[in-house]
Amino acid sequence: MKRRTIIGVIAGAMATAGLAGAALAQEHVFKLHHLLAAQAPAQAQMLEPWARQVEENSGGQVKIEIYPAMTLGGTPPELVQQARDGVVDIVWTVNGYTPGLFPRTEVFELPSVYGGDIRAANLAMFDMFDQLKEEYTGLEVMWLHVHAGQAIMTVDELVRSPAETAGMKIRIPTRTGAWVIEALGASPLAMPVPEVPSALSKKVVDATLLPWEIIPPLKLFEQIDYFIEGENNERLGTTSFQVSMNKARWDSLPADIQKAFRDASGRDWWGQVGDIWRAGDDFGIKMATDNGKTHVLLNADEVAAFMDALAPVEQRWVDEVTSKGIDGAGLVQQAKGLIAANSQ
Repeated sequence: MKRRTIIGVIAGAMATAGLAGAALAQEHVFKLHHLLAAQAPAQAQMLEPWARQVEENSGGQVKIEIYPAMTLGGTPPELVQQARDGVVDIVWTVNGYTPGLFPRTEVFELPSVYGGDIRAANLAMFDMFDQLKEEYTGLEVMWLHVHAGQAIMTVDELVRSPAETAGMKIRIPTRTGAWVIEALGASPLAMPVPEVPSALSKKVVDATLLPWEIIPPLKLFEQIDYFIEGENNERLGTTSFQVSMNKARWDSLPADIQKAFRDASGRDWWGQVGDIWRAGDDFGIKMATDNGKTHVLLNADEVAAFMDALAPVEQRWVDEVTSKGIDGAGLVQQAKGLIAANSQ
């Protein structure tokens, strides 16, 4: 009896110690909030691997809980403020959902700057971050990235020239994208991406500018007949994103935990994110064609006609940000040079 009692006490003590150790091991728990479904490539192939790497780097002291599809409340345009206010710890969001807050970063969205190379653009953003970081007040940026670019997806009209977009209603999430649509003689309608399928099915919009990556999670092959881009993945600009932490939460972390995040979010990771989005884009367009939809590749002359029509967008952006004391022309030159250098 005495022996069994001693064994029981020891076992209980070990269990208690184990629970205490587990609690101690995960002493830093973070809520990561974003707008897409859990099965979207953005979570499954980007956010989850990154979170697990941070946890591993921390030796088990960090736990990152991912909350997809706005499950913690609010709407996608509120994500930046949720992070700034500390309602959540970390967000992944589209910069353009909060127009005017990140004007310097917008330079990478311009059709004349973004050349279709996601990895090169992401690496250029990393290399240029010192010129961008002042606009991320209240946030600690983990990384920035772009998507594969604004391809044209039309419900039922084949478009091969700027003239054929005139009068169309086209969805876009960013103000730079709106300027692209206006330059094409069409009407821009801004809305978060989860609202796109309903808008297409109800003919609220005739088309949308998006990358192929979003085709599977939104099942866009159910509403879209034509998926249009230029040869060599040439698109009409792109969209910028961020993964950022509440600044006060970041500042409260010990150095070793900050290092766990930084080591998982370095320059190599920014480039790898580009590879992840390129693979997701390739998978998305294959799903569309497998479902009988048409993938249209514009030839060089057709692409040139679009780019000629969009030439004023760059100067419009430069003039707009310059009026706010930002060296728009200098940012354009720097971004173009860094993308070219990272494309080699």
